[in-house]
Amino acid sequence: MDRVIERCCGLDVHKASVTACLRVPGEAGEPHQEIREFAATTPGLLQLRDWLASFGIELVGMEATGVYWKPIYYLLEDDFECWLLNAHHLKNVPGRKTDIKDAEWICQLLEHGLVRPSFVPPKEIRELRNLTRYRKTQVEERTREVQRLEKILQEAGIKLSSVASRVLGASGRVMLDALVEGTTDPEVLAELARGRLRSKLPTLREALQGRFSSHHALMVGKMLAHIDYLDESIAELSTEVERVIAPFSYEVELLDTIPGVNRKLAETIIAEIGVQMSQFPTHRHLASWAGMCPGNDESAGKRRSGKTRKGSKWLRSALVEAAHAASRSKGTHLSAQYARLRGRRGPKKAAVAVGHSILVIAYHILEREVPYEELGEDHFDQRRSNEAYTKRLVRQLERLGHQVALEPLSQPA
Repeated sequence: MDRVIERCCGLDVHKASVTACLRVPGEAGEPHQEIREFAATTPGLLQLRDWLASFGIELVGMEATGVYWKPIYYLLEDDFECWLLNAHHLKNVPGRKTDIKDAEWICQLLEHGLVRPSFVPPKEIRELRNLTRYRKTQVEERTREVQRLEKILQEAGIKLSSVASRVLGASGRVMLDALVEGTTDPEVLAELARGRLRSKLPTLREALQGRFSSHHALMVGKMLAHIDYLDESIAELSTEVERVIAPFSYEVELLDTIPGVNRKLAETIIAEIGVQMSQFPTHRHLASWAGMCPGNDESAGKRRSGKTRKGSKWLRSALVEAAHAASRSKGTHLSAQYARLRGRRGPKKAAVAVGHSILVIAYHILEREVPYEELGEDHFDQRRSNEAYTKRLVRQLERLGHQVALEPLSQPA
């Protein structure tokens, strides 16, 4: 088999060690191979870098193993072309697995051009990704803490959520603080209501008449303090996201023109896929990488499953959230797509399909640097083949037990 890369190295990465196998041209044109093991500490990785440089290595490949590949990749990427390889593409012969053989196998695959690199964003996008992902975890934790707060209030017989639209709104927070401080008189608590909630004072007094003990006060106080901490953390992270994403503010504004995509979702999309779409040859490659398109599972002419592939859960979550927001927009192509698919495929599959459309739109917007152009809710009907649509309707009627005979309407004179 022809050698595509003459000077390459395969790395088998572990938590505490890295096994490296390099192949370079030797005497009489035969490849020369060397294998060494290095510690996964920074001094050990610096030794690995110097060792690779002494052989003039052109390409370094490593398997994506948890987070252990990251310090190695980040240290070597400035001096060598580094490829992160999908573990599914590196299947070796069963029964022949050792660290050395794994490194040799990766090196041989690189040498003969039998693998493709996975997408690894540049440093500034990686930092942005860390921030947006951590912010997402903080938002989710805040949601869980609010749910815990609601449970402890229900346990104490405080039915505030039955009257107030938000337990932690302006009025609700003042009442909860008063409960924690020892005020349990429903008359006094109800008088703390503000705005429209004051029109519900009789109902509010009944809702606030519970069995709120010192134990409940302790629990609610701790939960409110935790929620305040999370609010502060989320605000600080959002400020840092704004600073890091500033060089890509134009791209954020472009993505913000897509129905269902707000600024926060635009930040998440950029953090997950970057702004340089040259990493993906087509929008289909991006959708496949993101796990937002049907998988290939066909044999003997039969398609067994159309289940989507595993991709970035962070990107998928953002796209599905955007899809649900787009479904509530009025007179848009995306809302019409969701409504059309929901009846046939259900709300979950419809949301994934609309999320896929949003990802494709984002790809073309970032590639061409143009804002979103609305096609209108009747775009699908205009593109639809009347003949194919008629056949589909006839098939549906036949499945319901009807016999259909079609006759064209006579044209008016």
